[in-house]
Amino acid sequence: MFRKIALSLSQSIKITTAVLATFVLATFAPASALALPISENLHALVPPASLTANYNFEGIVALDNCSGSIVRFEHSGDSDAAMVLSNGHCLESGFPTPGTYVYQQPSSRTFKVLDPGAQTLGTLRATKVIFGTMTKTDAALYQLKETYAEILEKFNIRPLTLSSQRPNASDPLEVISGYWRRGYTCSLDGFVPKLKEDVFTFMDSIRYSSSGCEIIGGTSGSPIVFKGSRTVIGVNNTSNKDGESCTMNNPCEVDVSGNVSVRHGSGYGQQTYWFYTCLNSDKQVDLSVAGCMLAP
Repeated sequence: MFRKIALSLSQSIKITTAVLATFVLATFAPASALALPISENLHALVPPASLTANYNFEGIVALDNCSGSIVRFEHSGDSDAAMVLSNGHCLESGFPTPGTYVYQQPSSRTFKVLDPGAQTLGTLRATKVIFGTMTKTDAALYQLKETYAEILEKFNIRPLTLSSQRPNASDPLEVISGYWRRGYTCSLDGFVPKLKEDVFTFMDSIRYSSSGCEIIGGTSGSPIVFKGSRTVIGVNNTSNKDGESCTMNNPCEVDVSGNVSVRHGSGYGQQTYWFYTCLNSDKQVDLSVAGCMLAP
């Protein structure tokens, strides 16, 4: 589903081939890999330099099936427990059903930490899921065992910063995937009042421009940053793959009048300034805060 890596039984891929292909693809495959049968990609051992050279992977992480990033709030201190941002549909517990969420739940999820050049430095481990949902948005925020200061000391890696401000139309963007170790560049092409995909509905979604951000499976959870910066304004989550309307992997747009339209090939992300609307007096995510946009 979405830009997450997942194989269905209907694909009838033999286990031996899938295991070998997954290992090779997750480590080395180029951006176009999932557009081809797995067996045709076993020769793709080194990603072209152009996919990584123009992007800074400091603070980017790879999950076992998705991408993510080490993030901090604008007010976070060095001694605070670090956080990782990804998608709600990337949660290890599976897709949260509509109207539900995961909140302050224990987790031991691990994340591969990348250096600025997209090389693996080591592993970080979560202690809990602060929040994760697929209702209104598609986002997950993990708390790590390590503090920002400890990560800096161990890996010389700094976090990205979640912006507290809503982005503007036409802002230049980058989507940086830890799973594929590649980046995309495009611009914000507008906001979608409702983005419907199967039983899920996302509100005020980011739409990417028609070229540059042709995201694929595995890019789920990648941070959307202002181009050339370390400021996160969203989290990448889906695209219309086949031109279908409102089906799995084929989200449709619904305007304020209820009109439905389809943009075949368009990619989308979810805004992350919403987290700031849910911070309590202790600067912690609290769904009971008045005006919290994350609350179902």
